[in-house]
Amino acid sequence: MYLSENPVLQRELLVNLRTGRSVVLLAGYQVLLGLVVLLAWPNDERLDLTTSPPSARRLVDLFFLGQYVIASLMAPTFAAAAITGEKERMTFEMLLASPLRPGAIVLGKMVASLTHLGILILASFPIIVLCLPLGGISFYEVLAAYVGLLLSVVLFGAIGIACSSYFARSGASLVVSYLLILPLVIAGVLFWRGLEGSGELRLKLMLLVVPAYGVTAILLLCGNAAGRLLYPPDIGSEGREVIDPETENRRAIGLVIQRDQFPDRLFAPPKKQTLMADGANPVYDKEIHSEIFSQGTLMLRLVIQLSIVLAILLMPWLLFFSPERCGWFVVYVIVFEMLVGPVFLAGSISGERERQTLDLLLTSPVTGWQILWGKLLVGLRVSLVLTGFLVWPLVLAAMLVDSYWTNLPGIALMLAIVLSVGICSGVVAMFCSSFCRRTSVALILTYVILLLLYAVPVTATNLLRILGIDLPTTDWWGVPSPFAAVFAIPLDVNLSTVKDTPANLGNLRLVAAHFAFTAGLIAAMMIAIIWRLRSRYRLAQ
Repeated sequence: MYLSENPVLQRELLVNLRTGRSVVLLAGYQVLLGLVVLLAWPNDERLDLTTSPPSARRLVDLFFLGQYVIASLMAPTFAAAAITGEKERMTFEMLLASPLRPGAIVLGKMVASLTHLGILILASFPIIVLCLPLGGISFYEVLAAYVGLLLSVVLFGAIGIACSSYFARSGASLVVSYLLILPLVIAGVLFWRGLEGSGELRLKLMLLVVPAYGVTAILLLCGNAAGRLLYPPDIGSEGREVIDPETENRRAIGLVIQRDQFPDRLFAPPKKQTLMADGANPVYDKEIHSEIFSQGTLMLRLVIQLSIVLAILLMPWLLFFSPERCGWFVVYVIVFEMLVGPVFLAGSISGERERQTLDLLLTSPVTGWQILWGKLLVGLRVSLVLTGFLVWPLVLAAMLVDSYWTNLPGIALMLAIVLSVGICSGVVAMFCSSFCRRTSVALILTYVILLLLYAVPVTATNLLRILGIDLPTTDWWGVPSPFAAVFAIPLDVNLSTVKDTPANLGNLRLVAAHFAFTAGLIAAMMIAIIWRLRSRYRLAQ
């Protein structure tokens, strides 16, 4: 019942593995890994295979770390909608009423959602075997690395399944999964790089210690998800009922959101006590008071607590003890905004289509600009306020640490980049929402576009530098990326811990080009959204 005769597992495997995109994804993944190995192949005229060539070691580390990061990005997209998808399709009660045990449902969902990703990782084994004759790493270290990769995939999938059992929407489940996985990814990369020179110790830890903790965490997460299916708190309406915020606050553990107090009222306004004022935007009023918070504040509370805990751990090191590394703290803030911001706007249009209310909205007396700006301002208001909680440590450091005082223009440019990322990610999410039929698809597509714009240029530039390939225009590849713009901001010599050495010479032209590109992208996508709604739905002027 759990594996051999599990109808949930069989159905999910047939749906996931018999699609054309699964074959395309597998082929593209193998081609990409093959190109990376080909480019990173040592070009030394003579290799001493009796020792451990550093070029071969660098190739293997690049191969495994790249797969680890890719697995951390892909696993939640497969698993975070496993149970919320049933709620959104209104088949949740039917699934619970079946003779399947909750454990069989959870196991079937998790195995089916991670099988495709596991096939991708195992299919890369022949590629890394070709690198073994170069030396630098033993066959047992390769096996240990694959054990760690597969265990990480299962752990990330278990986190996605557990989050999926707590939420009614795939977007909320996905963003909380990413926030939980982000510290694990950072810890995994630091662990692998930190023990680079201790192959035997790393081998023992990967085969003995890491699996023990990983399997324990997987069992606890899956057991928690199965327990929520055994006694589901949201049964009766497929998890779509409106949650009373006062009742939720009484039952909440940890952070409690007080809607009538500052700063909570900035992102979670209190209940309306009066009628809507004349001339007010009804779409904005409806979105801010009902749509975003109709499913409760659990996602908001988890996002705030997880992000602030990680910020507290990073703040002393990156802002106070090593001020020259302040750019890395801004990178963390940008990553948070990339993850959280699209959640509030990925369903702006597709959500109306899923609830079959889009035609009613477009035929109402509300103008097209009121619809677009109402939804956009609500999403930006919530996401930017949540991001502001993480920006405050940077502002505090600029006020308390003297070395920041001569770098206030640079700090202001960093804050401007964070603001531009918030606006751009929201507009990209609304753009995807206007072209996609499902909110979950719009959210994933938004993440893909943001990764292509923000992460791929920087990754490609660093990869070429690691491989020793120098192109004259490589630095300008990072114009679309806010990460490149942050590290291109000039910083004064006083911010560096090394005497008479500037922390960052900077490139103001790249920063200006980034702002121009972002402004053009926002304008182009807003025009595309208006054109889409006018041409397809005859949006009123």
